[in-house]
Amino acid sequence: MGQKINPLGFRLGTTQRPHSLWFAEPKNYSKGLQEDQKIRDCIKNYVHDCIQDYVPKPIPSDEKLISRIEIQKSIDVIKVVIYTSVPNFPKFLREGKPQRIKELQTNVAKGFHSVNQKLNLAITIITKPYGQPTILAEYIANQLKERVAFRRAMKKAIELTIAEGNKKGIQVQIAGRIDGKEIARVEWIREGRVPLQTIRAKIDYCSYTVRMVYGVLGIKIWIFAGAE
Repeated sequence: MGQKINPLGFRLGTTQRPHSLWFAEPKNYSKGLQEDQKIRDCIKNYVHDCIQDYVPKPIPSDEKLISRIEIQKSIDVIKVVIYTSVPNFPKFLREGKPQRIKELQTNVAKGFHSVNQKLNLAITIITKPYGQPTILAEYIANQLKERVAFRRAMKKAIELTIAEGNKKGIQVQIAGRIDGKEIARVEWIREGRVPLQTIRAKIDYCSYTVRMVYGVLGIKIWIFAGAE
């Protein structure tokens, strides 16, 4: 029988690194985990609110803003690294309110109620956004919400990833009541090689949930970037 496992956790220490890096006693582990989730939710909600207040047109689309958020905790410092595909992301936050970044840092600090730890925010620009599975999944989700045919959305996402270059293969899967059908099913498309059982293969993976009128759809994306 095939045993399903998260491709990222399966490759920790070889081709993948954790998105949260810190140490805690067993009794404090759950508290640290909840702090990480609060930090990520606070940043995403704040950026979403900034989009609503963004006056210049065109308004940046949600799927191109944040790819992932990495958190590193030490004794007195919490470093948060935001990976984004918007080249002028800091400038975008400053539009309208010059103190937006400082305000974001203050809001995040309030989220985990830490007095002895200092919060540092860093922003890293991603040059090829559609090579990131999270951004690609949000692109597909927005296409589905606009009533685009699911196969067309999947094929377009694959084309965008291949156009970025340096990718050996990609697999896109959508599960649920696709097109509002009564019976749920799974549809997937693969282009190139996606060796999930090879540990040294660098696999980028994302699991994304999109809420539709007729139910919830699950989107999974595997991107094979090569072997190390």
